[in-house]
Amino acid sequence: MKSKQILIAAAVFFTLPLFIFGQTDSGQNRFKRTTIKTERLDLNPGGSVTLLGAPAGSIAIEGWQQRQIEITAEISIEAASEEDLNLLGQANSFVADAETNHIRILTTGTHDKQFLKKNFKQFPKRLLNVPFRIDYRIKLPSFTDLEINSGRGDLNLSGVEGVIVIKASQTENADLTFSGGVVMATFGSGKIKFNATTRSWRGSGADVQVANGELNVTMPPDMNADINAEILRTGQIENSFQTLKPRDRAKFTEKAIQARAGSGGAKFLFTVGDGSLRLNSTAGNDK
Repeated sequence: MKSKQILIAAAVFFTLPLFIFGQTDSGQNRFKRTTIKTERLDLNPGGSVTLLGAPAGSIAIEGWQQRQIEITAEISIEAASEEDLNLLGQANSFVADAETNHIRILTTGTHDKQFLKKNFKQFPKRLLNVPFRIDYRIKLPSFTDLEINSGRGDLNLSGVEGVIVIKASQTENADLTFSGGVVMATFGSGKIKFNATTRSWRGSGADVQVANGELNVTMPPDMNADINAEILRTGQIENSFQTLKPRDRAKFTEKAIQARAGSGGAKFLFTVGDGSLRLNSTAGNDK
């Protein structure tokens, strides 16, 4: 379905630029600029949001009770001249594409050749793929379906319940906190924390996969769930969740756990390719 409108100028929009002039280690003068851009759009509970993040930058998303989404982006760029800086400032940003109760947040910039070709007659080749950073801070209705595609940077998500799909290539730290929903998260590398906050998960469960890194899972000690944890290649599972019981007579090993917590319920799959996987209960967790 084609979008009905592309909101480049929203009801609430402001920019606050900060200019810094300095030198690189080679002695070359560099101009730097940080710009804050904010938009607010109507979004009812039960709607959906898609975020295509920047190649580099953090993402922090939290649920709230308002029927709106608030998007704040801190955009950081640098260049060898003020003229180049101004041109990069036009390219590196985001647009909010609004459909019926669906918001698509699309990062634009020098990494997107199709965008440059469509919006600039002759974009200088020397500025193609010039690195930039966008840090997103987003608030949206608590009951929202959410899809996140991110590059390199931290990821924090809390207070959102719905169908959550996350694809992140690299993160130093990801902190995911949920009380329910359907969660499907895939990380290329990084240190990921998955926190379940309620004993009775509202939804079918979660599937979290990490190719290379650490996955730390924390759940209430009286959690009701079926849990599968697996290390595919190198590394091991550390189980500090004392109330877990083997399911289907499968013994716990350092590579695989098939367990039942409490009376069972929602299904949780935790997979690490190379690295560590820790299962903890909220009580007495010191990891």
